[in-house]
Amino acid sequence: MTAARRTAARRKAATVAALGLGPLALTGLAASPAAAHGSMTDPVSRVSACYAEGPESPKSAACKAAVAASGAQAFYDWNAVNIANAAGNHKALIPDGKLCSAGNDKYKGLDLPRADWPSSKLAPGKHTFRYKGTAPHKGSFELYVTKDGYDPTKPLKWSDLEAKPFVRVTDPRMQGGDYVFEGTLPKKSGRHLVYSVWQRSDSPEAFYTCSDVVFGKDTGGTGTGGAGAPAPAASAPSDKDIAAGADKSTVEHKGHGDSDHTTGAGVQTAAPQTPSAPQTPPAEPDANTPAPQGAPATPVAAPAGDNLAETGGDSSTPYIAVGGAAVLALGAAVLFGSVRRRSATGGRHGR
Repeated sequence: MTAARRTAARRKAATVAALGLGPLALTGLAASPAAAHGSMTDPVSRVSACYAEGPESPKSAACKAAVAASGAQAFYDWNAVNIANAAGNHKALIPDGKLCSAGNDKYKGLDLPRADWPSSKLAPGKHTFRYKGTAPHKGSFELYVTKDGYDPTKPLKWSDLEAKPFVRVTDPRMQGGDYVFEGTLPKKSGRHLVYSVWQRSDSPEAFYTCSDVVFGKDTGGTGTGGAGAPAPAASAPSDKDIAAGADKSTVEHKGHGDSDHTTGAGVQTAAPQTPSAPQTPPAEPDANTPAPQGAPATPVAAPAGDNLAETGGDSSTPYIAVGGAAVLALGAAVLFGSVRRRSATGGRHGR
């Protein structure tokens, strides 16, 4: 084989190898797990309370019934009661009787009408609310409370909630992994329910929680579930509890990418498609074609000290994509640079 033919063969091999990097890098990005986002922990949401009790062996009668209805996995995925494309249309998307599950059959156990759900003690007046944010985003929180005369033994309907939220806050501060915000609880007595809606502003996605609460004395209610008996106190999962169950969760507990979410109300986002490698290589580049430009000398790093509650993302999301592009460019530069060097060397030896 002549020196010219050897040079052409090397250029073709380098071109095919460089093009092959693209699908591999994109496949790696597309394979990341779906990210969860969080749940109310003060007052404690139903799903958080049952997760804290232990999905495999819950202690309270209500959580046992919920796990029997939904299965343990729903509670390992405690921080993902969501609708991907809610865009503020909560009442249109979530039917009566399914508010606590957000219309998601996976969490149907949360909709069980019972008066013995683990509950949080509250008092009218100022209160500090906490919402565990496992994947923070910009957005608004709205909290509703049930009307006087609420019956916890009947399926929860939109009409059971007061018409207007008693708390509405946008982009609250984060503290210790929690969204923290203040509000004033209305004058209520006995057993009630606080319903939260977290609508992201950087996406149409929204999250929902039901928190069982007691103002003053718990009379227990009547009918199915806890007839006349006070319900147990609800406990929020600790950071240790969250870490212990993370490996059994089907959703990511750190950061957030644009992966698919299985959502409530029968809506599901499309999974990203992995592009296939080209069947035939393109025409050989000219021997004088320069190496690809714009490849950074060092990988792009996330800026230190980002306040995720303000940025509405996590410190890795945008940089994964940038890093992938950098890898492609650097890989191509190295390969084409190698071809040029070998071409020059081969030319000298051929003369």
